[in-house]
Amino acid sequence: MTQLIQYASLRPAPWKNGGGSTTEIAVSPSGSGFDEFDWRVSLATISQSGPFSSFPGIDRSLALVAGDGVLLDFGDERFVLSPSEPLIEFDGEAAVHATVTGSLTTDFNVMTRRGRCRHRLEPRVVRGTELLKRRSATTLLFLADGESLTLSSARERIAMVRYDVLVMEAEEEWSMETQQATVFVVDIINN
Repeated sequence: MTQLIQYASLRPAPWKNGGGSTTEIAVSPSGSGFDEFDWRVSLATISQSGPFSSFPGIDRSLALVAGDGVLLDFGDERFVLSPSEPLIEFDGEAAVHATVTGSLTTDFNVMTRRGRCRHRLEPRVVRGTELLKRRSATTLLFLADGESLTLSSARERIAMVRYDVLVMEAEEEWSMETQQATVFVVDIINN
């Protein structure tokens, strides 16, 4: 089954600490809360410095989509999520304090529950027509930057705009067509 999730149809929810907002894009099983999901993808806006929420038993990846970046302080180490280092992976239970280094940032967030599944997040720049070969039971494609992207398989043709997500659970091979776009390919691998 293939499902297009249009970002324009989603609504952001403010964080409890007021430091930003999050827009849940997709979660499995559908309708799961924070204590039950196997995997979850969202788009978060960080507007103020402050602590991240703790998610014990969760593996996380953050990828910068827009903005100057954010300093992530893990206590014993620091990492600047920035245009030059746009991706980080970390344990959900880690104590993380975020310091906004410029304007607000928008980040793509992938979370998977340890013991049930794991994920791999790969940013790709697409120019013209390129092939996407799926590598897992569930593949998500997020259009991070670019006006539009058209995906075609042997049976379907789907048009995406910025921040849309395509959830793919069938069709092993897709053709991606665009003038230029940055996409994030997320493979969800069941344990």
